[in-house]
Amino acid sequence: MIKKTLMGLTAAALLASATACGSTTQPAASANPPTSSVSPAPTTPKPADNPSPPPATPAEPAKPIQTAPEGTAPAPQTPSTPPAAAVPQAAAKLYKLNPKSYDIVPIDSAATNKNVVLLTFDDGPKDKDMLEPLLETLDKHHAKAIFFVNGYRVKQKPELIKLITDHGHMIGNHSWDHIDLKKENKDKIDQQIGDVQKQITELTGKAPQFFRPPFGSGGDLVREKVKQENMLFMTWSNGSLDWEMTTKNNNPDKVVSNVLEQLRPGSNILMHELQWTVQAMDKLLTQLEQKNYGFVDPATIDTTL
Repeated sequence: MIKKTLMGLTAAALLASATACGSTTQPAASANPPTSSVSPAPTTPKPADNPSPPPATPAEPAKPIQTAPEGTAPAPQTPSTPPAAAVPQAAAKLYKLNPKSYDIVPIDSAATNKNVVLLTFDDGPKDKDMLEPLLETLDKHHAKAIFFVNGYRVKQKPELIKLITDHGHMIGNHSWDHIDLKKENKDKIDQQIGDVQKQITELTGKAPQFFRPPFGSGGDLVREKVKQENMLFMTWSNGSLDWEMTTKNNNPDKVVSNVLEQLRPGSNILMHELQWTVQAMDKLLTQLEQKNYGFVDPATIDTTL
């Protein structure tokens, strides 16, 4: 009887313990939860409006700077070669001198304008205040000229040679002393012509290519020396007669009319560095242009023909 009672009490205690444990334990999740009957559409990711840049590649660790051991001379640096200077192109030769008339004529008359004149100025360089306005007028009309200079004047004012060449004009040889070379012996002729060649070469780096004898007077000895110096001998074919005027008696308009009265295609016009000629220049060049004449660039004259 007692044994049955004890067994009942034990069973009751076990039942109470199991009931207490069940009140605090959550039921286990189902191994196969219920699923929806509609399969969700696969989601395609949209590109960002401003895509991010790809991740940067990690920089390689900086390499240690290699230094030469103490006492070791640095390796010599190879100097860089400077670019070659541009070589100026020589002007095409379009004209030549008629040795009988001293006019300037086209080498190829079918391809080159014949209505041109050559502008020349003798007996300089004289004065900067007179030369500058003359050069400005020539620039205004895009005209080039030959300035036939005397050595003794160049010696007095060598800076004026640079002024002339800086404006793109040619320097011509007009002898050293402006004497009548036809009356001189060979030695004197060689000195008068040769000294100017050396002088201008030293100042400009280029010897004159044109020679005009003072007073237009030159014999065989003069021509021979000119040829030896690789120059072209010329006088003129159109004289402005500006040299006949004086400081007290001059007329710029007369300089213009003198040239226009003798005008013809190829006129080789002789003028001088004189105040009244400078004053006449703008009017003269304007009227030549109105008559459809151009101005020969001396650089286009072939001095070998």
